[in-house]
Amino acid sequence: MLFQRVSRGVVTIASGSWTKVTCKCCFTDKVRPLLVIELNKEVRLETKQWIISKIEAPANKQGAQLLAHPGEDDDGDMILVAAPSCTLLRNAEALGLSKPYHDGTMLAFSYPDRASFKNADNIEELLTLAEQQYIAKNELDDLKAGINESIPGCSKDKGCLYPGEPIFQKLEKSGIVKTMYPLHDKERLSSFSKQWYSQFSSLELPLDYIHSYFGGPVAFYFSFLGFYTVSLLLPAVLGAVLYFLSWHSLNGHVLLAIFNVVWSTVVLELWKRRSAELAYGWGTLLLNSTFEEPRPNYRGTMGHNPVTKRWEPYFPSAERKKRIWFVSAPVVCAFLWLTVMGMVAYFYLEWCVKDYYSREPSWLAMSLLYLPSVLHILYVDFMNNVYKTVAHMLTEWENHRVESDFQKHYTLKVLVFSFINCFAVLFYIAFYKQDLELLRKRLASLLIVSQIINQVTEALVPYLLERFFPSEGTKQREADPNIDKLRAQGCQPEYPGLFAEYIELFVQFGYLSLFSCVYPLTAALLFLNNVTEIRTDALKLCKLFRKPFVAPAANIGIWQTAFEALGFVSVISNCWLILISPQVKGYCQASGVSFRNALLCTIVLELVPPSWVSSVLQHVLIILKAVIAFVIPDLPKWVRIKVAQLEFQSHQALKTVEAEIQHFQCLMCIQLQCLYSL
Repeated sequence: MLFQRVSRGVVTIASGSWTKVTCKCCFTDKVRPLLVIELNKEVRLETKQWIISKIEAPANKQGAQLLAHPGEDDDGDMILVAAPSCTLLRNAEALGLSKPYHDGTMLAFSYPDRASFKNADNIEELLTLAEQQYIAKNELDDLKAGINESIPGCSKDKGCLYPGEPIFQKLEKSGIVKTMYPLHDKERLSSFSKQWYSQFSSLELPLDYIHSYFGGPVAFYFSFLGFYTVSLLLPAVLGAVLYFLSWHSLNGHVLLAIFNVVWSTVVLELWKRRSAELAYGWGTLLLNSTFEEPRPNYRGTMGHNPVTKRWEPYFPSAERKKRIWFVSAPVVCAFLWLTVMGMVAYFYLEWCVKDYYSREPSWLAMSLLYLPSVLHILYVDFMNNVYKTVAHMLTEWENHRVESDFQKHYTLKVLVFSFINCFAVLFYIAFYKQDLELLRKRLASLLIVSQIINQVTEALVPYLLERFFPSEGTKQREADPNIDKLRAQGCQPEYPGLFAEYIELFVQFGYLSLFSCVYPLTAALLFLNNVTEIRTDALKLCKLFRKPFVAPAANIGIWQTAFEALGFVSVISNCWLILISPQVKGYCQASGVSFRNALLCTIVLELVPPSWVSSVLQHVLIILKAVIAFVIPDLPKWVRIKVAQLEFQSHQALKTVEAEIQHFQCLMCIQLQCLYSL
């Protein structure tokens, strides 16, 4: 058995050592393993051979039509998986990926017309590494058990399979498969990773390389992070100018508030255009919606699916709704109550410290003035981490059938809690206490302390753990430099995903759009944080975690809606902060109007002059946001033209196919008539 190691890159294995090739187009000089399946060390040889046979079998025999290699030892605990070109190309068509046509345009890939696409004879150029690995993983996930099929070499309970059961879900639940992970290409990774996380002099990111290597969701996240960071330059400069000049004037206050609303709207609308450009260039703008299979952890009584005609678990939607409304919702409310209690404790401690400072002023007492804010920030961060775990457990217990529903409910839980947990104190200070000085101090503390905590927990802690408490893979490499590099990759921790990164940006965007008019240096501090955030996130992805499987993506998904919702809330927040500014309060006192009455009239009657002005400003800003969103198209003109061309060409191709079918039917009818006449 030929097994080659390459010290500077991934392992490549001569095609002759792969046990089966499904078609002629799969024969190449060398085959690149795309992913590794690690088995339990106690798995028998017959079980491993059965798994390999299922991986290699063609589709008409309920196989994954992939290539499998048993590793260095036939009875070892590792299976290497590669994909033949025909499998990759057919799946590219099924996903709706667009690829460069011979005339340079991007067209939805067609397997029958594959010869007309550029680089069709070079799969490494046509499909990215991330796309190939996702397709291979997707083929394995789609493996279904046949009738009266079981896993050989296992007990009856562990090896029993019902017809249509996802095989690899069963293998993972039974402990036969320990883990599955895509392989790094160290040579390709090192060629662009240093430019990515080592150079602080430039904000330009190698987005095409990131998309090719790590996939669409990762590339869109870093693209959005870079776009948002560059967009912070304008509010950072304006805020710094106003801060070091006389920004306490009403004109500066109003200017920054209006700018925040307009800026947030323009940035999000321009990002839509940038996102569409990237999606078109990466061939994912017109992805096909695919039928979702049940999640691995989906449980229920066995039943017959009327759509797929297969046996699979069934869980009543009514039971799921009961769990959501009578268990999940109360638990979420309980955590929100803990958030409120933390806020009450913060204000009580704030009052105690101020009282102590008023009675015994000293340097020690002055330093204690910041203690309540620091403690509450730590409490908020702790609650965020605990709640994410609880929200994940609750969403898992709700037993959603498909992954998209699971992610939707989990994201909604975390977004609601994060909004209340991170912004409740600021809204309380602004709307109830109406203390701009306290709001300013609190926002400054959040920006400084929270960002330090995030940087430490996201980058420094994983680095120190790997440095002083190395993982099993690191220990193996240090003990034996010739240790299997594939196995060492599997010893790295699994990548936690981008959810926490988007939540961090969501909170950042809220600080800036909702409250930064009281603290103009907000944008500058966020800009400095994000410059390092780009590098630390890249370092984690390249060095500290296992390479993730990612599906093709056309945008940042639900997070676009979440950011836009914050933009609308910012209208109310900024108008209110203008109303409670000292200048407006002074106007009320000079006019002989009770300020609290003015606030009440703002909400109910809108009769007092300053409140009337604030209300008019609020409506004007909402209309302005709508106008900006209408004036700036979501798609650039050239992308709209390309999309229209794609739709026209698809329509023409469909008409051609229909004409060919009609022609074929006519020929069949003529032949049948001739046969009958004879």
